[in-house]
Amino acid sequence: MADTTVLVEGLHFGEGPRWREGRLWFSDFYDHAVKSVSGAGDLQMELELDDQPSGLGWLPDGRLVVVAMKARKLLVRELNGELRDYADLREHTAHLCNDMVIDGLGRAWVGNFGFDLDAELEARGTDVILDHPTTNLVRVDPDGSVAIASPDMHFPNGTVITPDGATLIVAETLGSCLTAFDIGAGGQLENRRIWAPLDGVAPDGICLDEKRQVWVANALAPEVICVAEGGAVVQRVETSQFCYACMLGGEDGCTLFAITAASSDHRAAAASRTGKIEMLRVNTPHAGLP
Repeated sequence: MADTTVLVEGLHFGEGPRWREGRLWFSDFYDHAVKSVSGAGDLQMELELDDQPSGLGWLPDGRLVVVAMKARKLLVRELNGELRDYADLREHTAHLCNDMVIDGLGRAWVGNFGFDLDAELEARGTDVILDHPTTNLVRVDPDGSVAIASPDMHFPNGTVITPDGATLIVAETLGSCLTAFDIGAGGQLENRRIWAPLDGVAPDGICLDEKRQVWVANALAPEVICVAEGGAVVQRVETSQFCYACMLGGEDGCTLFAITAASSDHRAAAASRTGKIEMLRVNTPHAGLP
C-alpha cells in the first residue's frame, strides 16, 4: 500500500512541479501542456505549446519560463500572454533538455539528457547506467545568453538552490548521486563535490526542506526519499507507482507532492494516462528554490 493519497490522475507524464500562489504548477510532457492544480484537486490548463515542456521557473518580474525539451530552448511567456523564444541551448546540449531552476537574480540552470536514453535502454538495457556520454549543465543569464556551467555531468536533472543563494545541488540521474557546487561571483559554479551518494537510486526531480535535507524522486522505484548531506536516508515514502518528480508546497510548505507514472518509456507514456500526482503531509517545510 502506498503511503500517499492521490490528488490528480489521468495525466500522461508529469514533470517540473512548482508550488506558486496557492497552486502546484507542472508540465505534462505528452499533452504538450503546462497545468496547475489546487490542494483540493482543481486542475486547470495554464499553457499549451508545440513541444514537450519540462522544467518551469519564474523570472523576478513574474514571467514564466518553460523548457522546450525537443527544441532545446527556453520559452518565456510575457506578461501580456505572448510566448516567445528566450534562449537557445542547442550549442551546449546534445539531446533533450529537462529540468531547471531559476535563482533570485533570474539566472537559469538547465539540465539535459546528453544522449538518446530511450534508444540506448532498448539497445543495451541497464548497461547504460555504467557506460554513457556525459553532458553539460548550462546557465542562462537574464539577457538570454547561454554558457556551460559545468561539463562532464551524468544526466543533470532536478536542481535546487539553498535559501542563502550560495549552493546549487543537482541530481545526476545516471551518476546515482546529488552533486553540489558553490555559486560564485557572476554565477560561476565552483567546488564541485558529491553532496550525497545514492547507491541503487536514479535521482530525478528534487526539492529542499528547511533542515537542508533533499527529497529525491527515485526513477527506479515507487518511492520518494528524504536524504541528508552525506547520503543518510531520513525518510522513505512509498508511492503507488514509479516516482519522477517531487515538490514541497501547500499553505505551510509541508505537503509533499510526488509525480508518478507506470513507466517513463516515451511510447508507453504517450499512449496512456497513468500519470498521477500523489501527496503526503511531512514535518519539515519547503526551503530554497524552486
